[in-house]
Amino acid sequence: MIRTADALAQITARLKDAGIEEPRREARLLLAAALGTSAGGLLARDEVDETAYEPLLARRVAREPLAYITGHREFWGLDFLVSPATLIPRPDTETLIEAVLDSGLQPRTVLDLGTGTGCLLLATLHEFRAAFGVGVDLNPEAAALARRNAEHLGLGTRAVFLAGSWADALDTKFDLVLSNPPYIESADIPELMPEVAGYEPGRALDGGADGLDAYKAIIAVLPQILSENGMAVLELGAGQAPSVTLLSEAAGFTCATKQDLAGIERAALLRFRK
Repeated sequence: MIRTADALAQITARLKDAGIEEPRREARLLLAAALGTSAGGLLARDEVDETAYEPLLARRVAREPLAYITGHREFWGLDFLVSPATLIPRPDTETLIEAVLDSGLQPRTVLDLGTGTGCLLLATLHEFRAAFGVGVDLNPEAAALARRNAEHLGLGTRAVFLAGSWADALDTKFDLVLSNPPYIESADIPELMPEVAGYEPGRALDGGADGLDAYKAIIAVLPQILSENGMAVLELGAGQAPSVTLLSEAAGFTCATKQDLAGIERAALLRFRK
């Protein structure tokens, strides 16, 4: 056994040596996960067993993302289950929810393309209590995880999740279409942080040679899936707003953008040009 304070110091030092950002914060989360308690619950423990946390610590030192180790990640104040089948929800993506709320749109039907954990769709349904949503993902494991998250968050009766190509077999139009598509240029993926390049699903990251493949596909199908007065909100990578704006306008849409907290144009808001 080891004193809890000493265990936290030991874990923090190992994480810092491995190049982990915020090693003290992650040490508390990692130890709490190993002990099956909350970070606050550590205060009630004077001692811990080193063997309880060593396997998880070894995984994090190898740069496996903490969210995959703990199986959870918070998004929009909600607790989401995560797995290596999906991207890990990120704070930047919350900009899309903010954009919808700021727009004044009151969607009754919502479609999420490339749903992953379901975080975008389920956070939106959490805000719009009368809305119903559909999430689509190519990966059946991702669709299944999103379904579990819907149940976990008490939204199981208001969302369905399908495994398949984007918009395949959808014969209805939606008030709101959401997507955090793959937008990293293929050549840039090896240069991403080890947690991303080595562990997150490549298919959810790789946007093709110019990073725009998914935007082209989504914009092409929008006339079939977006209602006349609806809106599509797409996550953008840094510097992609001009290109996505040109693609949108060429297809008959207006395109506005919203910045994230870092001042990056993070969300593209598309509507049919009147």
